[in-house]
Amino acid sequence: MTTPDFTYPTIGLSQRGESPAGFRRVTRRVRVGAGHAAYVRLAEGILSWQLHRGAGLRVPPGQARASVGVDVVPAFGVGRLRLPAPCRVVWVEEPGDDDGGPQRAGFGYGTLPGHPERGEEAFIAVLEPDGAVYFEVFAFSQHANWFFTLGAPVARFFQELVTRRYLATAQRLAA
Repeated sequence: MTTPDFTYPTIGLSQRGESPAGFRRVTRRVRVGAGHAAYVRLAEGILSWQLHRGAGLRVPPGQARASVGVDVVPAFGVGRLRLPAPCRVVWVEEPGDDDGGPQRAGFGYGTLPGHPERGEEAFIAVLEPDGAVYFEVFAFSQHANWFFTLGAPVARFFQELVTRRYLATAQRLAA
């Protein structure tokens, strides 16, 4: 799926852990708990934006749950000095019935005009057959323009900082 609203090609690749050529990839997977209840808590925290709020991002009120087509503008920064990052949810996986295999729940969103990056990011709760619960973050991105390319080291620093906050929040959600 591709649409002129998005700032990058091939919408939805993050659901399969794939990325377009030439995009920087970030992949993190951390064990955050064990058991079906921990998985459900984590999945619900991801899908209800608690993960983002816990990581220090502002998500506009009224966005109770991630669903395909929902636009959200997380804002990065401190106090009133915040950089908006417009995104649209491109896929959602709800917690399903236990079929004995790994279970996944989460969503991915893609960048819209005005975002400092171009690409997609996914947030996934995984319940393995042995009961281990993992949180996964997968992203692919490029800088949106020359200005943000000049600030690449700062952008990478903030991307890593927010990713670490996601991981810490996921551990709290699963507990």
